[in-house]
Amino acid sequence: MRKHILYCIPFLFFSKQAIAQNATFKGEVIDDKISIGYGVTTGDVDGDGKLDILLADKKEIVWYKNPGGKDKPWKRYILAKDLTESDNVCIAARDLDGDGKVEVAVGAQWNPSETKNWDKSGAVFYLDAPADRTQLWEPIRLHHEVTIHRMQFVKTTDDTFQLIVLPLHGANNVAGEGVGVKAIVFDIPKQRKEKWNYQLVETDMHMTHNFQPMEVSQRFLGMAVAGKEGVQVFLNGANGWAPSGNWMVNGNGVGEIRTGNLGNNQLFTATIEPMHGNSLVVYSKDSRTVLTDKIKEGHALVCADFFGQGRDQIVMGWRNPNVVGETGVRIFVGSDKEGKNWQEYTLDEKIKMACEDVTAADLDGDGDLDVIASGRATKNVVVYWNQRKK
Repeated sequence: MRKHILYCIPFLFFSKQAIAQNATFKGEVIDDKISIGYGVTTGDVDGDGKLDILLADKKEIVWYKNPGGKDKPWKRYILAKDLTESDNVCIAARDLDGDGKVEVAVGAQWNPSETKNWDKSGAVFYLDAPADRTQLWEPIRLHHEVTIHRMQFVKTTDDTFQLIVLPLHGANNVAGEGVGVKAIVFDIPKQRKEKWNYQLVETDMHMTHNFQPMEVSQRFLGMAVAGKEGVQVFLNGANGWAPSGNWMVNGNGVGEIRTGNLGNNQLFTATIEPMHGNSLVVYSKDSRTVLTDKIKEGHALVCADFFGQGRDQIVMGWRNPNVVGETGVRIFVGSDKEGKNWQEYTLDEKIKMACEDVTAADLDGDGDLDVIASGRATKNVVVYWNQRKK
């Protein structure tokens, strides 16, 4: 598959008139002094109606205040620091009570080789916000398993949310063998400083890496968990959480997973294979299509409609130099209803990005989604502004 640079390229191979003829991205570095940038997400932190950027960095949890326009400085604030002896590793942010401000949870004590000593591996915190959200937030320690790795807030009913937390290993697991991973599903109490009840979900999977919530009309129905054995679907039924028996991917190791829409109610699943792998793969109906196998340690994935096509594109990032010495972020644009034909583009080749995580949000309120990425070796947070001409 040939790579192109996404600068004013006409998408002539599409027939829909709604597609922009000059869709571009312009990168802006908003911080070039981070340590690792394990996890990046967005949300309105201070309630001013603009989406801010939140980052789980090595020893600090920070947020960057949206200045309300391109090329304006993003002010950095610390939510929490030095939560545990080892690194922070993941973050979740969502408005849980409808007040226009996000709540935040984080995972820490990242020690992936330690599966036996619970004091030295894994930690989960809810961060309780002060009246002045630019000040430090109070960490509320929750239950944890070893090697906490990923988390997301999910919506279960109109007024109820849960926090889903996924470890990398099971307890006492050695080299991906032994006890399966137990995911944690927290019920969120109205008084957040009170006890958080939880359920442990037996996955019988080893070395799970990420998961995709399955939501319909913003209601959480289940999750697809990616790991060493593939991608397995879990549902919350009358008897609690259990595997559905459905493997979206079986036998291929998967590190990252996101789902997208091909249009006409046709869905696809995008994966990075294997864990920390070299391939971006799309599954649609009965087909498996490798979009590229030229990356190294792919670690970031998001599916969304950036160009107003009525179908989703795929943004993917990797963190280690490949065979030609490149790291970066790419976007893949599909052109057929089966999900087999995709074109690859570079967002902005002028900015070096060893991508650890990526997300999408409309940061400038223009109706188009922008791309936000955190760089590990490059130690930066970058906003790729969507320059689509309508």
